[in-house]
Amino acid sequence: MEPALAEARSAPEHGDVPVGAVVWLNGEVIARRHNERELTGDPTAHAEMLALRDAATQLGAWRLDGVTVAVTLEPCPMCAGALLQARVVRVVYGADDPKAGALGSLYNLGADPRLNHEFEVVPGVRAGECAALLQDFFSDLRGSAVVS
Repeated sequence: MEPALAEARSAPEHGDVPVGAVVWLNGEVIARRHNERELTGDPTAHAEMLALRDAATQLGAWRLDGVTVAVTLEPCPMCAGALLQARVVRVVYGADDPKAGALGSLYNLGADPRLNHEFEVVPGVRAGECAALLQDFFSDLRGSAVVS
């Protein structure tokens, strides 16, 4: 989770929510990204989506067989869908997302037998650190929005 946390810490530099994702294959990091929605103006520029794209480029295939993805925040439905489509074997995440989480909080797209693929979900890894990054970011954002 440490490389994903390091990625997440980079996102606020350009105004993005601090979420980081890392793609692992055979114990080696093959892709790592953080949110870039504000930076790029792209609504799909979530850390997971960007990391999956980079991993697919690195491997030369859209099927990311044998891949584990670590992400600091529980993936949303879009990202969980992309993880399914990429055929990852495992997703490890830090903080739960009670408003948009799709791997256990609101939905569990990783373990739905009606879909064409399932993957292991490991929640809560370094959850406190991951949540603190988000809480600090939004606290600072609210603080800077206060007009005196």
